[in-house]
Amino acid sequence: MIATYAAALAVFVASLVLGQAAIALCGGRRWSWLSPAIGLGLVCAICWATVRLPGHGIVPAVLVPVLTAVAAIYLRRRIESGGEATRAGLPVALAALLAASLPFIAEGHFGILGTGFNPDMSQHLLATDRLAEGHGSQLLHQGYPLGPHAVVVALNKGLGIGIVQGFDGLTLAAAILAPLTALAAFPAQSQWRRTTAALVVGLPYLVASYYAQGAFKELIQALLVLAFVLALRESTRTWSSLTLRYVPAALLAIGSVYVYSFPGLIWLGAIAVIWAIAEHVWGKSASPAGGVAGGDPHSGGRREAASEHMGGPAATGPAGRRALSLAGLVFLVGALPELGRMIDFHSFETFDPNGPGLGNLFGQISPFTALGIWPSGDFRLAPGNGAVPAFLYHLGAAFATVLLILGLRRAWRGNERAVLAGLASVAALYAAARLGGTPYTAAKALEIAAPLLTLTILLPVSLRADQGASPAGGAAAGRAAATGPAAAALVLYLLAAGACSLLAFANAPVGPTSYSPALTELRPLLAAGSTLVLAPDSLLADEQGERYVAWELRGGRVCIEPESAAGGRPPAGISFFVTSEPSQRPPFSQLRRLRNADPYTVWERRGALRGPSPCPLIAERQARAGAD
Repeated sequence: MIATYAAALAVFVASLVLGQAAIALCGGRRWSWLSPAIGLGLVCAICWATVRLPGHGIVPAVLVPVLTAVAAIYLRRRIESGGEATRAGLPVALAALLAASLPFIAEGHFGILGTGFNPDMSQHLLATDRLAEGHGSQLLHQGYPLGPHAVVVALNKGLGIGIVQGFDGLTLAAAILAPLTALAAFPAQSQWRRTTAALVVGLPYLVASYYAQGAFKELIQALLVLAFVLALRESTRTWSSLTLRYVPAALLAIGSVYVYSFPGLIWLGAIAVIWAIAEHVWGKSASPAGGVAGGDPHSGGRREAASEHMGGPAATGPAGRRALSLAGLVFLVGALPELGRMIDFHSFETFDPNGPGLGNLFGQISPFTALGIWPSGDFRLAPGNGAVPAFLYHLGAAFATVLLILGLRRAWRGNERAVLAGLASVAALYAAARLGGTPYTAAKALEIAAPLLTLTILLPVSLRADQGASPAGGAAAGRAAATGPAAAALVLYLLAAGACSLLAFANAPVGPTSYSPALTELRPLLAAGSTLVLAPDSLLADEQGERYVAWELRGGRVCIEPESAAGGRPPAGISFFVTSEPSQRPPFSQLRRLRNADPYTVWERRGALRGPSPCPLIAERQARAGAD
């Protein structure tokens, strides 16, 4: 527990401080809630850039804390509204911490997140273990993005935190940073509305569900996409006068490269292109005399204020093009070192329509899961297959769809070009994944889209508050906008969507507390015959051990039994026996020690093998687990 929360705290602090320092270097003087996402992307990029230097992780373990300390000193007396930010962010951070801790509370122990839901964590643990030892891995050679893995290596080398606890801490920190980032969309709210809206936008149902699988990359990428949209939004508002106003968005794109490789850039690139077109079109429509961009040449101050409130055409004109060019240069400098690996990654099996197919899914995921109201602890289940009747799923989906339509209408009227560009992009990419990809990739596209969809649903609250706080609207208008049927519907949505997210968190399985690559390294040896693994009773009873061991030994015929159940003659048809303690001998006769693979020992049967194997292939075991 201590190691997990220490890792989360280290990532959390470094992300906030480095992100805010980056914004300050761009000219921002007020605290920005985009700093958590920017900082997390920078931490991933810095760690990956230095993790392969001599020392196998020592350099990033030292460099990140040093840069964080230097950034903290730089920020002293340069940041305004720090106290206000603390009051707004503290309840959000504490609530997110509690929600993200639900899997460990429900299971009663800390360990590998998602064991039993998603076996992908196995290859991430193996790649990170080898990266920490200075060795290669399949993921490394395939160009797989390893920025988050490098962060875990730095935590391991710098703080002595285990790899499992490092990944848990990184995932936990991302789950806290996401709703803090969402605070940037709700600047003029009452505390409780701002807190609840940020939590639902940052941790909508599908994001919570992917957290429950231990899918840290998808969690971070969804955060970066949300932050990218909000950074473009801020570039025409509070940052509209800054020459480097687009650099924060460029830094987010750099982070996406090291977290999600070129697929991450597809999302951000599509958003940027659609947004730039919208800015150009809006700028032209606002240019005639008397419009925002024209009129009295001496009214520039009034136009700038109006532009900041409504979202002025900051991307048009020479100054806007110069700002975009500077941001593009920053992105190229940060992303070019990963270009070769991105090219290698394009042939990864996930992008093959005939490759992973369903993956760990049971079928196509309903697009309505991305709207936040889906009362199931497992998003893979069809409506009605759980404890909740199917009609409640359809009712919740219909309710959320109506709110989404109203939110779209309000966003259009409020000139929310960045948000609309984000929605258009994620909708198009989901359609492409659904039509030309696999259910596995389509589900990921939905998860990344979920925060933007919930943001659109809840954005009317922010827009009405902004209008109510404006001189023209007055405080009475703000109070009026916050009441009535619309406000009641939004409160109901917050309660329903929040409950669904908590259900997903509470249902997350937690596996073993430690990891060793020994089982994976034994696969070539054990593939020659059937294997009986004698596992500790506690591992099987409390830590999803059967599914974990079966996946580690995938590709062969494997039986798994508790140590306490073993005895008598060895079962027929089994060639190898694996124990979890080097000194422990299976309670069978006719065995000889074949290999020690700390913390496991392999024993081989003597004499002729009699009878067929009673052990299933991993594919058969997975099918039974899915049916259960």
